[in-house]
Amino acid sequence: MSYPSPPRIRDIPSVQATEFRQAMRNLASGVAIVATGKAAERRGLTVSSVTSICMEPPCLLVGIKVGSETHDGILASRRFGVSLLRSNQEDLALRFGGQEGAKGVHRFDTAPWKQGIFDVPLLPNAFCALECVLYDHKVIGTHTIFIGRIVATRVGHGNPLINFRGALRTLLLD
Repeated sequence: MSYPSPPRIRDIPSVQATEFRQAMRNLASGVAIVATGKAAERRGLTVSSVTSICMEPPCLLVGIKVGSETHDGILASRRFGVSLLRSNQEDLALRFGGQEGAKGVHRFDTAPWKQGIFDVPLLPNAFCALECVLYDHKVIGTHTIFIGRIVATRVGHGNPLINFRGALRTLLLD
């Protein structure tokens, strides 16, 4: 008996973007600001796509839209900071997500930022902060996956800010 050949992987259609977005709204994730640069060259944006990859070497992955100022800044400096936000930092998540219309270095105006030991912008009162040097990157569709090798960390306290079903929420730990 003969069976038909299975379709080639590239011939299998993807789900529609709206269907994918709706499904992913059900994945609770931490909210972070990814930032790079110094002084007038600082750039940053809000993400909820930070994932640990491995322990040896310690690396994380973050997805950033191709052509964004932060994307280009990471490629230029080859380093970036990840500030995981606390529950009382929703205003910063919205600001760096473009909700208030602030762009470029002006996104940094409403909070105290410090340059980390590897010269990346970090929130000193973040739930957790990580400094990364660029280990690798790859463009996938509209975004680039940046893999950062973690070279410094600082753990804060409080409750983390999370994104779930399209809303910013608090995960109560204390």
